Amino acid sequence: MVVLIRNLSYLRNLVAINLRFCVSLDFICFVLFQDIINNGKAGTKAQCLKLATDSLREGKSVFIDRCNLDREQRSEFIKLGGPQVEVHAVVLELPAQVCISRSVKRTGHEGNLQGGRSAAVVNKMLHSKELPKVNEGFSRIMFCYSDADVENAVNTYNKLGPMDTLPSGSFGEKKSDTKSQPGIMKFFKKVNALPGSSSNEAANTTHNSNEKTENFRISPAKLGSADVVPTLAFPSISTADFQFDLEKASDIIVEKAEEFLPKLGTARLVLVDLSQGSKILSLVKAKAAQKNIDSAKFFTFVGDITKLRSEGGLHCNVIANATNWRLKPGGGGVNAAIFKAAGPDLETATRVRANTLVPGKAVVVPLPSTCPLHNAEGVTHVIHVLGPNMNPNRPDNLNNDYTKGCKTLREAYTSLFEGFLSVVQDQSKLPKRSNQTAVSDSGEDIKEDSERNKKYKASQDKAVTNNLGSGSLEDTRDSGKKMSKGWSTWALALHSIAMHPERHENVVLEFSDNIVVINDQYPKARKHVLVLARQESLDGLEDVRKENLQLLQEMHNVGLKWVDRFQNEDASLIFRLGYHSVPSMRQLHLHVISQDFESDSLKNKKHWNSFTSSFFRDSVDVLEEVKSQGKANVASEDLLKGELLCNRCRSAHPNIPKLKSHVRSCRSQFPDHLLQNNRLVARPET
Repeated sequence: MVVLIRNLSYLRNLVAINLRFCVSLDFICFVLFQDIINNGKAGTKAQCLKLATDSLREGKSVFIDRCNLDREQRSEFIKLGGPQVEVHAVVLELPAQVCISRSVKRTGHEGNLQGGRSAAVVNKMLHSKELPKVNEGFSRIMFCYSDADVENAVNTYNKLGPMDTLPSGSFGEKKSDTKSQPGIMKFFKKVNALPGSSSNEAANTTHNSNEKTENFRISPAKLGSADVVPTLAFPSISTADFQFDLEKASDIIVEKAEEFLPKLGTARLVLVDLSQGSKILSLVKAKAAQKNIDSAKFFTFVGDITKLRSEGGLHCNVIANATNWRLKPGGGGVNAAIFKAAGPDLETATRVRANTLVPGKAVVVPLPSTCPLHNAEGVTHVIHVLGPNMNPNRPDNLNNDYTKGCKTLREAYTSLFEGFLSVVQDQSKLPKRSNQTAVSDSGEDIKEDSERNKKYKASQDKAVTNNLGSGSLEDTRDSGKKMSKGWSTWALALHSIAMHPERHENVVLEFSDNIVVINDQYPKARKHVLVLARQESLDGLEDVRKENLQLLQEMHNVGLKWVDRFQNEDASLIFRLGYHSVPSMRQLHLHVISQDFESDSLKNKKHWNSFTSSFFRDSVDVLEEVKSQGKANVASEDLLKGELLCNRCRSAHPNIPKLKSHVRSCRSQFPDHLLQNNRLVARPET
């Protein structure tokens, strides 16, 4: 493995990190640092190349510490790669101010790049740098923008054993909106004009206060190309607590991976183990290599299966759980870790699908968007799988019958990979089922939300066509009732689920003859579910009449039941139950939403005001109005354009980020009108 470090004057501190980094890896045993390669003195690129080539021939891995600023400088080192040699780049994109500060303050640098002169060199580097791309020939690129990122890179490589690999792709790159970093250009000019100035003089030099500087904005970091590839991370089944023979297990894993990879398209399979020097990972890697299985589609990975994205830079949308027959938390190992990371949502979602599992079988469980594992790691599904047991101290011991054991283990991997295949197909452009995800009506302008449009359009066209037949949308309403708005295809998703919940088993939390409960796909708070009415002609609140009072009361009672369930998990949660005056999706539905409003899906003024202004009609008020006057009052959509006011103290804020920051710390009492008539549902203080 050749690790290329692109270094923008992070040298003095980084060299120590690099050396610690390399010494801690027993298979990286040669470090090339051009500034000292010539018997402790500066050397040449040719010397670096020769020593790197010689070391690779000796079976060593090489760590090259150079600036490698542009494609041309890197090309000769990349050519050292081959079938048995991976070429990685660790890119150090530290802030310019950090680079300057460290370079001007250091002393005794091997290349004499220190003091005021070094800042001018940094300036030149920034102008000439060319960030690496995978298409240059790199197997993997990892970007670091801070000390924490560097430490993460160190930890990532520290976990590798001699036979382990890391996933291919570009990880962590940020896209900047500008070409220069903040307020440094004038600083560079002054330092450049003072080549003999001391480090203190350079450090204290500032730009003219009247000089206009360009702001430097960075968008949120993305994981890179690997982020969009459907990926299943799975542990070795039955080889830990169930004590299945590792040689036999590794044969079956490779056999089944080879069988299923052609069916999976671009999707990937990743065998994960937490242990350094894991024998099962080494066996599987060696046997997969012997069969020439594509290492970009099937590889091993060392890490915590519940933190692959946050700690390892590997995004796996599906993870497998080596579970117990009861499908319950507890025990140790992977099962306990996954249930703990996912929280109560996983156990609840699992019970919807199955109560027990027999050896050799698997069950696919979609995670609600409120699940911590979904939010933190991007995991959309957990696949529970149960393998054969060879441990005499565990239930259903096979008494060392490996004929039956191998058959059961093959069945387990077949069931696991078939489950993953079904998820891949469901989430593709041509899904197997009409709908795979929960849906949302939170006041979002979905016409402007291309992500949701894509999800709904493909999955709902067929369902809508089946439900509507050849008639127009207006024909679907009861006779004599004029439609209040023209519903787009995506806007009929809730109607489809309400009318046919059995077709949407992956998203339905519960249903009866009169109601269906689902998670809001784009929740606007920590807890946010929808209670749908299963009655035709009830598109929204304006359609409600006195004859619907019993249905409204049932929806309210079901909502309270879910509030009680959520508050059993977290007694501090406070809820409101209510309706939007004018819904953006067809089918009457009650929002059950916690009042923390902690959600990345809450993005704009319309989202906020749809839940915190009088546009949101409390369920208790709707019940009273329908009972007394035969219909509910609805508010104008103009309220959605109002000021951004705190839902507690009602202070005004200029934008959503500042509002959210305020709301997180605001402990004011809720407005008086919300404290009346049970509009807020909170657990009484004990």
